[in-house]
Amino acid sequence: MAAIMNDSNAEQRPAHDGMGADTSTSRTDSGSGDDSLDGLTSHAPRCPLTPSLSPPKRTTSQSKTEPPLLRTNKRTIYTAGRPPWYNVTGTTFKEAFVIGLCGGSASGKTTVANKIIEALDVPWVVLLSMDSFYKVLNPEEEELAAKNEYNFDHPDAFDFELLVNVLRKLKKGKSVKVPVYDFTSHCRRKEWKTVYGANVVIFEGILAFANKELLKLLDMKVFVDTDSDIRLIRRLKRDISQRGRNISGIIKQYNKFVKPAFEQYIEPTVQSADIVVPRGGENFVALDLIVQHVHSQLEKRKLRWDISALASAHQGQPLPETLSVMESTPQVRGMHTIIRNKETNRDEFIFYSKRLMRLLIEHALSFLPLKSVSVETPQGGVYNGKRLSGKRITGVSILRAGETMEQALMAVCKDIRLGKILIQTNHNTGEPELHYLRLPKDISEDYVILMDSTVSTGAAALMAIRVLLDHDVAEDKIFLLSLLMAEMGVHSVAYAFPRVRIITTAVDKEVNDQFHIIPGIGNFGDRYFGTDAPSDWCESDEGMDY
Repeated sequence: MAAIMNDSNAEQRPAHDGMGADTSTSRTDSGSGDDSLDGLTSHAPRCPLTPSLSPPKRTTSQSKTEPPLLRTNKRTIYTAGRPPWYNVTGTTFKEAFVIGLCGGSASGKTTVANKIIEALDVPWVVLLSMDSFYKVLNPEEEELAAKNEYNFDHPDAFDFELLVNVLRKLKKGKSVKVPVYDFTSHCRRKEWKTVYGANVVIFEGILAFANKELLKLLDMKVFVDTDSDIRLIRRLKRDISQRGRNISGIIKQYNKFVKPAFEQYIEPTVQSADIVVPRGGENFVALDLIVQHVHSQLEKRKLRWDISALASAHQGQPLPETLSVMESTPQVRGMHTIIRNKETNRDEFIFYSKRLMRLLIEHALSFLPLKSVSVETPQGGVYNGKRLSGKRITGVSILRAGETMEQALMAVCKDIRLGKILIQTNHNTGEPELHYLRLPKDISEDYVILMDSTVSTGAAALMAIRVLLDHDVAEDKIFLLSLLMAEMGVHSVAYAFPRVRIITTAVDKEVNDQFHIIPGIGNFGDRYFGTDAPSDWCESDEGMDY
């Protein structure tokens, strides 16, 4: 039997609207994959080669294109999850904790969800709305919807099969595509959003408890109980201001469909709830108890990145077969001598770094699969040669230092497509976190050259590779290129992703207590751009602020 949490001493405050129309939050991915996470770098420092980014609006992401952020007085919470990635043992983290929020239309489910997110104090949360999963209407149904004659509160109005599949994948930490429903035109938009897994998934909807398969996926079930008069007033406000409807149509729809559906399909599901929350987001006692329970569950699951374990996991092991170190010719050693020397001025550092980058990329291209072809020469003879066995190559740089390798790649590969990834370190957890992503369309069909100037622990590279895998790039089609790597980073990447080819010009043995490569090259981004990098840049993995 559900526990009913009634905060009788809570002071009365004005009721909130409480129901975002479509709060299926995600990192904004245009469906084609070419603008994922755009606009999440409001607090990311600008650098010479970084694209111009406008600051995001201060709001939670809904069905529109606002970035998936929930801002409080103290911090910013990312409500689109994080790309799932492997830990030091090569296994994925445990399943996410899923909270189901059910209640009548305009009961305040979204307000409750946002207040839980704010109180949880975890950096990555997915807020998934059932409103995203309305079925695609046929022309006859669209005509009924335009006349307020279609029942959107009936179970048949929802695509439960798609919803269960999406929530099941999110629970396992996988990325998913979520439809975006337009309540004005009563149809799905062409662009679907990409949502990543997280520590906590909050799923809210009027029929969240109406499907047996859905109930199996919920770790905690909360029913938001709000007076019917308050729900009607909120619905009037919402549908007029957000969905462009008139009062008579709203009242007609409410009496004909909404109220009967609540009594027949929604209210009976309160029996499935673990907790019933009267008055929604204003019941602070109930919210505190929910948050305490979730915290205890997260502590058991220990969803944390252990950088010390990463540092010691592969000590003394031979270097992996997937590693290719460019031959240390006198020319290569000479260039390393120049760029490693702390007295080298910036102009020489840039010049010889670029020379070394081009040699590295030329070396890396020899590992791409080639097929035999025959061509006719101008003299009429036949030449038996080679050609890339694949559709194309795409370069992806890890901002900001990895972006310095793009010019060398473009000089070698004509008409190559480029993508960018920004990863920063969370000071509280020590975890690398994804903040910006722009990938070309149909990247899943490409061979991907992932570029980072230096790799020490491998943490940034691990997350970047995981992002590519989430966009359906085959693991054996990913080539990680870096001017300098530490053995620790090589082992970490190779152990987690054994089919990724790792290519570098040199490997240093040691990493110090600050996770800097020794003897190393210094902070590559600072030396190249002539700047002092902010401490939370996770660029080039070296100098990550743990």
